[in-house]
Amino acid sequence: MRTFTKAVIGAAAAGALAFSLAACSGSSSSDTGAASSPSASSTPTPVASIPKLTGEMTQVTVDKGFLDALTSLGLTPGVVGTGTLTDGVLSFPITGGNVDYYDPNQSYRPYVQGEIDHEGSGLSLSAGGTTVELTNFTIDPGTSKLYGDVAANGTSVVKQAFLFDLDGSTLKPLQTSGDTAILEGTTVHVSADAAALLNKTFNTDAVKEGLLVGVAKITVNTK
Repeated sequence: MRTFTKAVIGAAAAGALAFSLAACSGSSSSDTGAASSPSASSTPTPVASIPKLTGEMTQVTVDKGFLDALTSLGLTPGVVGTGTLTDGVLSFPITGGNVDYYDPNQSYRPYVQGEIDHEGSGLSLSAGGTTVELTNFTIDPGTSKLYGDVAANGTSVVKQAFLFDLDGSTLKPLQTSGDTAILEGTTVHVSADAAALLNKTFNTDAVKEGLLVGVAKITVNTK
């Protein structure tokens, strides 16, 4: 397992953190350019569309080395608002957004588009007298990126910073159960912006861009 960053963002990613719907498009951080905007061809009719997401949860199972890495750096993880951390799994309720899913066998790209919101929850990291909070995660399925608000000791640092890259190349087949859909297997990786921000805040160089931090599982209501 890698170092602290993987751990740090593993946690934040959770919301992410981590969003399997983004992975649904099968894109990774290296594919971002190709998936950043819809193709020039006329927009087809989505195979499936959820115009208003109403829940349920984005979860991230953090790497085994997460707590050890945090401990070695004197960092204490926590959650904010409605977020939870139980048995190494970070959970953040989905509070809104929308998703359109197009036929992946057609040429239209990105074939998953929309926004997944997680208002009122997040991850905290504390060391000494400094506490950083990463909150209000927003997933952009079309670019496979996760954004969030950053605050230090209660003072806002930046709104909707680019925190994590999401890689869906290991995504498992879609599962359905009643009125929910489950996407699991997307890996979450720390972004360059997040690495620089955390290194500066905690006076370290241990956080590296692209480090794996966890595996995401997204459960959404389909009605």
